Amino acid sequence: MVVTSQCCGHRVTGLYVGADNVRRYFPKHLSEIELQIDHLRIECGLDPDFWQDQPEIHDPRLCVWLESKQMKEAGSRNPVLLSMTPKGGNSFVLGPATLNPSSRARRAPATVNARHDAYGLQPQGGAAA
Repeated sequence: MVVTSQCCGHRVTGLYVGADNVRRYFPKHLSEIELQIDHLRIECGLDPDFWQDQPEIHDPRLCVWLESKQMKEAGSRNPVLLSMTPKGGNSFVLGPATLNPSSRARRAPATVNARHDAYGLQPQGGAAA
């Protein structure tokens, strides 16, 4: 699944997962998830509003990592698009999203998740989730 860094001004405040991805990949009984990012593994709590109207993951360690990626890859002003791959249970791997050249010509639909498709993004490894 493709997710984005969530920003407020120049600060990264979390990871925007999107309502469709929440329904598909996150059972409501989960109170936390494990993220593997680079060489780190961190556990991030999920707020009760995660399944309602705020499909975002907030964690200070995650935000520091996201800020470093945003500065390196997008120049601190644009959210970073990332791949979040389920690995079973409550575990996910977070990494760079890769460009799918065959879908560059698609128009950008109105929803956030559909915008990711319009840019031809897919999870790392080449398989669309």
